[in-house]
Amino acid sequence: MTGRTLLRPADHDLLLRLLRTPTAGPLEAGPEGEPARLWEAQRAYARAAGEFGMRAVHHAPPSAGCLDRPDVPAGVRRAAAVDPGFLDAQPSLVLRLGPALPVASTVMCNVHLDTVAGQEPVGFDGHRFTGRGAVDAKGPAVALLAGVRAAAAAEPSLGRDTAVLVQAVAGEEGGAMGTYGTRPLIEAGYHGRLNLFCEPTGLRYLPRSTASMTARITVDGQDAIDDRPDAGHNATVLLGFLAQHLAAALDGALPDGRVCVAGLHTGHRHNRVHGSGQLLLNLSYARTADGTALEHAVAEALDAGLRAFAERFRRTREFARTAADAPRVTRLTWDKRGLPGLADADPWAEALLAEAGVRRWPADEPAFTCDALWMADRPGAFTAILGPGSLDTHHAHARGEFIDLADLEDFAATVSAVLTAFARDPARSTDHRAAQQQGSPA
Repeated sequence: MTGRTLLRPADHDLLLRLLRTPTAGPLEAGPEGEPARLWEAQRAYARAAGEFGMRAVHHAPPSAGCLDRPDVPAGVRRAAAVDPGFLDAQPSLVLRLGPALPVASTVMCNVHLDTVAGQEPVGFDGHRFTGRGAVDAKGPAVALLAGVRAAAAAEPSLGRDTAVLVQAVAGEEGGAMGTYGTRPLIEAGYHGRLNLFCEPTGLRYLPRSTASMTARITVDGQDAIDDRPDAGHNATVLLGFLAQHLAAALDGALPDGRVCVAGLHTGHRHNRVHGSGQLLLNLSYARTADGTALEHAVAEALDAGLRAFAERFRRTREFARTAADAPRVTRLTWDKRGLPGLADADPWAEALLAEAGVRRWPADEPAFTCDALWMADRPGAFTAILGPGSLDTHHAHARGEFIDLADLEDFAATVSAVLTAFARDPARSTDHRAAQQQGSPA
């Protein structure tokens, strides 16, 4: 963005160290996977930040009570139930530059140090970093600190009249949806007037974050031998029919949401009728209210599908019993639902980002899901997703994940420009939205 070199050799070393430190949480790595060394990674990150005046104001796992909520994904609750140390190994860190100031005088940046499973070869050839987390999101995390450091050096009021918070969280990957990482920090007051979530956006700011919900359709019927297939409930035929019916019925149910007809499983054997099985649907949506509408749409589509199945198969020889009993042996449950969707807008904040040279994400380009959703409908705050690289072209979650040093330099310069513009803008404390909330971050 500026041509300046903001990342120092020590920053390169920090990123390589973070890339070599496995931080895939238990939802990703599984019970047999290598334990996540998040404490170690976050301490290294805090030490680097401490060299230019940031200090840790929180470094701890969340309380167990954060999981006792209906919108916590079922997979998270199951994992915590079988592993007493589940949360203890997944702390989150909050760093602050400057004193505790009102929200109107605070910028918060969130980045996650946990990764998906699957270590990648770590390297740096002088131009490109490779390794798991290079783009999502250890590379952006290191560049973020470089940007804060550069802004503090350029603007004396930063860290005096303006505070900067950096959240380095666990629990972003693996389907945790930030429920035990980002959300507890937001609810504790660690946020600001401007909030940036560091995810790959090609350095365009995205003021939207979709949420998602996961439906589980279960058939719990009676098995049968292959010589008498009519004696049992054929979950394979029933769920296969419902998968196609729901795919057609829910296609385009929301103009800015997506429906993924996901896993279907009944059994592996060829010489029996499998009476039980499950079908999973994952559904994204942009606005919180859309999630409720989508939930009703799934239930209605399932009821219609069961009626259609009964009509289609009630006179068949092999599947009449399945058709007759389908409503009784089929149930709909939700592994995940009730999450908010972020759709933010604020002329003041967007003008500030434009002044800092940050382009807006195109309105017709789909958003994606990240922890920014927990800032939905927060008064006196504007939230956007912003980071270097791209989820697809830089192979996030895939083989060959990378980030170029030039991308990190540009992101550091962007962060510095945004923080400097914020610190120098007197309008932030008098803006009508900022005035709604003047409490200090915790």
